Amino acid sequence: MIRSPLIIAHRGGSAHAPENTLAAFRAAVDAGADGIEFDVQLARDGVPVIIHDTDLQRTAGVDKRVADLTSRQLAKMDVGSWFSAQFRAETVPTLEQTLHFLRDFNGLIYIELKCELNNFKPLVAAVCDAIRESRLLPQIIVKSFRLAAIPEVRCSLPEAQTAALFEPSITKILRRREHIIAMAREFAADQISLHRALATDKLCVLASQANLPVTVWTVDNARWITLSRQRSIRALITNFPGELKNRRDS
Repeated sequence: MIRSPLIIAHRGGSAHAPENTLAAFRAAVDAGADGIEFDVQLARDGVPVIIHDTDLQRTAGVDKRVADLTSRQLAKMDVGSWFSAQFRAETVPTLEQTLHFLRDFNGLIYIELKCELNNFKPLVAAVCDAIRESRLLPQIIVKSFRLAAIPEVRCSLPEAQTAALFEPSITKILRRREHIIAMAREFAADQISLHRALATDKLCVLASQANLPVTVWTVDNARWITLSRQRSIRALITNFPGELKNRRDS
């Protein structure tokens, strides 16, 4: 029986290991997460790598941009010590390495494209090439705030599932939150991923009627388990997958 809602590990088990590292993904697997979410962008050599920020200042203490370094250089960067000395061996993994690490994982895999307006096409192409032949493809959802990337994914890899990402600032553009549904459908997204501030009763009902499964981010409060069931929310993205899963299953 599939439990509701699904519990997705935000950047891996990021409350217990440095985000977007193999250690964080191991923590998420060990916690029994129903899925894992992570960020991907391009290194200088065109290789998709797993990291959230556009630079290494926060996670490696290095004043360099990800796009200015090759994947091999990033593989030598310590992005774990900031979290704890025990993780000093953690570096920036490639998407290929991550998929290999997760080769036996049976849960969902959310890949967030971190891209700007002028560089989403190369990133989409590289990610689609990386997942095209993967056994994990049926479990993968490619998502982005850059909505133009979604039809690009569908064109390059029609089998891939996609999700349109929305943050609260979208309300400065759209007159009504309900227009989020129309925008997601216009870009042919399979799902929507909402910041928790946007996941109102009304919007979730409209999403259900439009056959758009809803994922909500980033929630660490267990009250969202009850809210998810009331609002037919499919999945919660959290920094504490083990804790929320235990509360859900209790």
